[in-house]
Amino acid sequence: MPRAGLRMFPAMRVKITGLDPHQQYYIAMDIVPVDNKRYRYVYHSSKWMVAGNADSPVPPRVYIHPDSLASGDTWMRQVVSFDKLKLTNNELDDQGHIILHSMHKYQPRVHVIRKDFSSDLSPTKPVPSGDGVKTFNFPETVFTTVTAYQNQQITRLKIDRNPFAKGFRDSGRNRTGLEAIMETYAFWRPPVRTLTFEDFTTMQKQQGEHTKSMQRAVE
Repeated sequence: MPRAGLRMFPAMRVKITGLDPHQQYYIAMDIVPVDNKRYRYVYHSSKWMVAGNADSPVPPRVYIHPDSLASGDTWMRQVVSFDKLKLTNNELDDQGHIILHSMHKYQPRVHVIRKDFSSDLSPTKPVPSGDGVKTFNFPETVFTTVTAYQNQQITRLKIDRNPFAKGFRDSGRNRTGLEAIMETYAFWRPPVRTLTFEDFTTMQKQQGEHTKSMQRAVE
């Protein structure tokens, strides 16, 4: 995670269902701390251990997917990939990258935001909230930020499978261990997660019925 910004690898990829095909939506991602701890890697036990309290919070950053604004039909017909999102540990970054502290644990979150709830959507503000915003996170995507990989096989795996690391590859090298397993795939990509998103029209209808019943109860 260099100060200049580096694409997150593996990239998050999701499939979205249940949107109103004719409604317009933004898709965005932010990355939030899992806890208030800082970690270190213990080599002799191959484990991450708590090393102290977390560093001071960094400025909020939101990555707005470049295909935004798009209809629900458009989003549902494609795999939504966040492969252009970049991370940095430079708190003074002015390139719009997601700012994170090294050696901390984080959780990526995907947000589906209806157009009429996007007035406060900004790369430098917290994601807006409301009935027109739905947030998804997956526990298996929690990760620890590092400036250098602690496992040489993971380093080699990234060089071999990251499409943005072609210059580091050695095509004549014999692969073993984890790399040999990955070699069974023509091009490895992380699994696609499906976001089941309740139709906004249905949500509004249910909310309207609930409001009417509450009014009758009051009367």
